[in-house]
Amino acid sequence: MKIAIVHDWLTNMGGAERIIKVFREMFPEAPIYTLVFNKEKMPDEFKNMDIRTSFIQKMPFAKTNYQMYLPLMPIAVEQFDLSEYEVILSSSTCCAKGVITRTDTLHICYCNTPMRYAWDFYHEYVKGKNIITKSMIAVAMNYIRLWDRVSADRVDYFIANSKNVKRRIKKHYRRDAAIIYPPVDTEFFTPSDEGEDFYLVVSRLVPYKRVDLVIEVFNELGLPLVIIGDGPEFKNYRSMANDNVSLMGRLSDKEVREYYRKCRALIFPGEEDFGIVPLEAQSCGRPVIAYGKGGALETVVEGKTGLFFYKQNKESLKQAVLIFEKEAHKFNREVIRNHALKFGVNRFKKEIVEFIKAKLGVE
Repeated sequence: MKIAIVHDWLTNMGGAERIIKVFREMFPEAPIYTLVFNKEKMPDEFKNMDIRTSFIQKMPFAKTNYQMYLPLMPIAVEQFDLSEYEVILSSSTCCAKGVITRTDTLHICYCNTPMRYAWDFYHEYVKGKNIITKSMIAVAMNYIRLWDRVSADRVDYFIANSKNVKRRIKKHYRRDAAIIYPPVDTEFFTPSDEGEDFYLVVSRLVPYKRVDLVIEVFNELGLPLVIIGDGPEFKNYRSMANDNVSLMGRLSDKEVREYYRKCRALIFPGEEDFGIVPLEAQSCGRPVIAYGKGGALETVVEGKTGLFFYKQNKESLKQAVLIFEKEAHKFNREVIRNHALKFGVNRFKKEIVEFIKAKLGVE
C-alpha cells in the first residue's frame, strides 16, 4: 500500500506538525508533500524526511512570509502529482485537502480546522486594516472560500480533531466527519515533584491567542507569570509586561516540559480548534485555567483538571485566577495526569490505522 502525506506547510513546530511527525512514524516510507518547508525552523528529525515542496518554496520570502502567497496556494497544491499512491493522508488547516487524486485513490483528510481566516475568524482577521487592504482581502477571500468549499468534495473521508471542528466541517463543507483526538506525547510530558509559584502561558504570540489579556490581568494581580513562545507580538507584549511577567521566547521541548512540571497552573486564554498545550500541561499533572469555548471544553474537566472563564475579558479571567488561588489545593496531580493519558500517541495511531483499514475494506 503506497501512502503519501500532504500538509499545508512546515515552517515551525506546532500541534499540526506534531501530527505529521506521528504520521511519519506510522508510515516511514511515505513522502511528505507540503507547500513550503523551512528547514531552519523545524526539528532535526524533519531534515532527514522525504519532503517535497511546491513552486511557492522558490518564491521570495516564502519560508518566513508564506501567508502572502495564499492566493497561489490552491494552484500550488493542485500541482502535486499523487497518481502513484493508493492512499493520501492529508493534514489540513488551509489547502492541503485540495490535492487532486485518481478515482481509485483513497483520500482521508485529518482536518485540524476549516480555514479560520476564510470562515469563522474572517472579521477578526481584517479588523484594524485600512479600507484598501480590506478590499483586497475581501476579493481574495471570496475566491478562496469558493475554492475551499469545492475542494472539500475531493476528500473521500474527513476526520475532525474535535467535536468543535466536526461542527465547523458540517457548517462550512456540509460533510460529516469522524472524530479522532490529536496525539499527546504522554511518555515525554510527565510529572515531577518539583513545583514553583508561577503561572504559565505557552503559545504563539499572535493576536487571536489573546496572550495580551493574560498580561493585563497579571499586571494588575502582581502574580508571577512566565510566557513561552515567539511571534509578531513579542516586542509589543514585552513592552506591556510589568516586572512580574517574564517573556522567554521560543524554548526547546525539554525546557517547556520543565516549566509545565513546575508551574502552579497553565493559562489558556484563546479559542482553539482543539489545543494540544492544555493536554501537555495536564500530562505533567498541572491544572489549566482556560477560556470556556472551542476545543478546551473537550480537554479540560471543570473542577477536576482545571477551571474555565467564560467571557474573554479581564474581569472574567481575573476572577478565575482568584478562585484558583483559593482552590488550588483541590486539584490532584494523579487525577489530572490520568485524564491526559486518554489522549496518548498509541491511542491515536491505533484509531488512525483502524480508520484507514475500515475504509479500504481490509482486516
